[in-house]
Amino acid sequence: MSTAGSELSKEIKKNVIYRMDESLRMIEKSLSEVKEEEVWHRPNQASNSIGNIMVHLCGNITQYILAGIGGNKDERQRDAEFTISGGISKEQLMADLISLIEQVKEVVDGLTDEQLIKYYKVQGFSLSGVGILMHVVEHLSYHTGQIAFWVKYLKAKDLQFYSGIDLNIKNEN
Repeated sequence: MSTAGSELSKEIKKNVIYRMDESLRMIEKSLSEVKEEEVWHRPNQASNSIGNIMVHLCGNITQYILAGIGGNKDERQRDAEFTISGGISKEQLMADLISLIEQVKEVVDGLTDEQLIKYYKVQGFSLSGVGILMHVVEHLSYHTGQIAFWVKYLKAKDLQFYSGIDLNIKNEN
């Protein structure tokens, strides 16, 4: 973890990285339950396949973090993320997402307080660095839930994301 920045920015960055890792863990567990052909199956024409969602996540995260905060050229082709109907294995989809998140975690870890409060124009929105981080975590989490729901529906099973952890422990004040 970076030593740059205030205690608050360090805490924000630590939690952003933790949340991204949690989503990756859940997506990886979900993907392990489905067959290759199920990755590209759409429940209906108004919905996306798991594969589309994963390609979309890579596009969104790249645009917001690597191009937005990181300053890389924005080359995203958003509409194409939803028209792909196969040709990428579930292993490659997962490898691409893991690789991207590793790059993003390096960028996030190195952010200064100034970068966190600076405003950026991304996808037509004006967002601070903190706003971008919140968007990426929320967007990744939202689509992680969609992937998990679709897998639970297809397999009629609980994915046991928190197996071995007692989630009924009461808060300590």
